[in-house]
Amino acid sequence: MADFWKSRSVLVTGASGLVGSWLVEELLRQGAQVACLVRDTVPDSRFFSEGLSSKVVLVRGELEDRSAIERAINEYEPATIFHLGAQAIVQAANRSPVHTFRANIEGTWNLLEAARLHDQSIKQIIVASSDKAYGEQEKLPYTEQSPLQGTHPYDVSKSCADLISQAYAKTYAMPIAISRCGNFFGGGDMNFNRIVPGTIRSLWNNEAPVIRSDGKFIRDYIYVKDAVSAYCTLAEKFSPKLSGEAFNFSNEVQMDVLEMTALISKLMKKNIPPKILNNISGEIRNQHLSAKKAREMLGWKAKYGIDEGLRETIKWYSSYFESKAKAR
Repeated sequence: MADFWKSRSVLVTGASGLVGSWLVEELLRQGAQVACLVRDTVPDSRFFSEGLSSKVVLVRGELEDRSAIERAINEYEPATIFHLGAQAIVQAANRSPVHTFRANIEGTWNLLEAARLHDQSIKQIIVASSDKAYGEQEKLPYTEQSPLQGTHPYDVSKSCADLISQAYAKTYAMPIAISRCGNFFGGGDMNFNRIVPGTIRSLWNNEAPVIRSDGKFIRDYIYVKDAVSAYCTLAEKFSPKLSGEAFNFSNEVQMDVLEMTALISKLMKKNIPPKILNNISGEIRNQHLSAKKAREMLGWKAKYGIDEGLRETIKWYSSYFESKAKAR
């Protein structure tokens, strides 16, 4: 697959997000011709701050605007589409569910309908779903056979987008595959309400990390470079028999929030106990994934894992905070 991406036309939605920026960087490194659908200019996003936006075709538009998506697909004729664009903040979804439903559900059908109408170049569409699509279930880990039964707004939006993707694949024989990952972490996540960047920032400032839950919520964490590897592998290994299939990608390591903050503290050589607020609501308590299908059918496994991923992440934020301090 060494030359798979060379000169390949690719469209990425959600390019300015955490995973999107690292995916774009990897695609450019491998020689792809990348177009990105972007709504906002976010100066602190790696996509803009590290100059990635100047190396791609920048298409301005919203997922809710199908005409913008149609224009991008029709004009730039992507062979591969990565649909990462979404409103991805759980608490924002709880505060404003309709906005999240429009971005995540309507945005998905807009992209797939545009691809159906302008499919002259498209070889594969990778739709980024989430472990949240499974909702809260007693039987864990989630497998790809687990029902999609989100109950909270963000989870419902991912369940719906996932099912819509399967419907387009099965009904219209479109080349769609679905990825389901857990909680992403890595350099460039500017949502400091998330546990990894928030904990790193607090410890960097010699402050107590803030845990919004009771600290016992179990999550499936995946380093951003492992997620990029998962998306690229799914595209590279795609064949018609995989159309409509979903794949879990995971380290298959379960950690609660207290364990994650303790590991970050250890790696940063800080000994500051966290502040536990225990005021969270509208989130699933326990989640983790089986990646057996991805291992067996795609030959994928995480290269970095949790510890090495955290070391790279801490290094990225250390450099970021130092540069901010010097700029003051």
